[in-house]
Amino acid sequence: MKQINWGFIGCGEVTEIKSGPAFNEVPGSRVVAVMSRNAQKARSYAERHDIAKWYTDAQALVDDPNVNAIYIATPPSSHATYAIMAMNAGKPVYVEKPLAASYDDCARVNHVSQVTGVPCFVAYYRRYLPYFLEVKDIVDSGRIGEVINVQIRFSVPPRELDYNSKEKRPWRLQSDIAGGGGYFYDLAPHQLDMLQYVFGVITHAEGYSANRGRLYTAEDTVSACFRFESGLPGSGSWCFVGHESAREDRIEVIGDKGMVAFSVFDYQPIELITSNGNQRITVPNPKCVQLPLIQNVVETLQGTAHCKCTSISATPTNWVMDRILGKF
Repeated sequence: MKQINWGFIGCGEVTEIKSGPAFNEVPGSRVVAVMSRNAQKARSYAERHDIAKWYTDAQALVDDPNVNAIYIATPPSSHATYAIMAMNAGKPVYVEKPLAASYDDCARVNHVSQVTGVPCFVAYYRRYLPYFLEVKDIVDSGRIGEVINVQIRFSVPPRELDYNSKEKRPWRLQSDIAGGGGYFYDLAPHQLDMLQYVFGVITHAEGYSANRGRLYTAEDTVSACFRFESGLPGSGSWCFVGHESAREDRIEVIGDKGMVAFSVFDYQPIELITSNGNQRITVPNPKCVQLPLIQNVVETLQGTAHCKCTSISATPTNWVMDRILGKF
């Protein structure tokens, strides 16, 4: 494939800045169609972004002969359905994270990809951002010595929308759309995938979850412990109804010669603490944060690169989250 003509299934907030613009910035790639079940939304998005066609039916977009690759930007509950639909039509897929709403759905996607030979890529774009590549380099270079522990700490106050009535809450809090898992299933994938990218697959995980704020039915507080295939232990704590004074977005990687700490969503300066002193390292990321990964995906489809951010590599993150939430 020399020219990649993308069709978008879903045109929500993530496509406006984080991902959408990148598809037209990469040589040999352009967006030619977009789909939303809401006709007004689909037409408005197409007009604002100079996209030739818009649809209200996903199958119609997939069947468009001018579309040869599909980007899925819908809530997780529909990821597997649309990914399988696209792959069965012979069209490569780039899907937002998490890959699906459950580990079992991930397995279905992987099976269809294997049988059809059609690739499925997943938007764990932090693996490609300069900020996180710097963290990985610090760890890999041995600047903090042998890593002995990893800790995730995340806490935010409730959002104003969290106080809304059930039908007006964010889709992330509607289990039939989000797949069940509230904000944890939406935000924790980025943290867990990044750690597995650096340290390898997590092979053991367990956790406890609770609804402490009682603002909605999904869990709002989660604690977990896990172990990587290397034997490295780690832990995580997530609270989505904490007081402002407890706000935190931090991962600490503790070694026997120092420590590196960084954020996943705020991109605060990386802290490197060793016997040589304390350093604060600022690393800028591109405005369109998914651009490096999307470029790699496009070049892979064009036959000039090899993207490893696939449905296979994304599946362990769903397994870990399901284990933490006690889904199996």
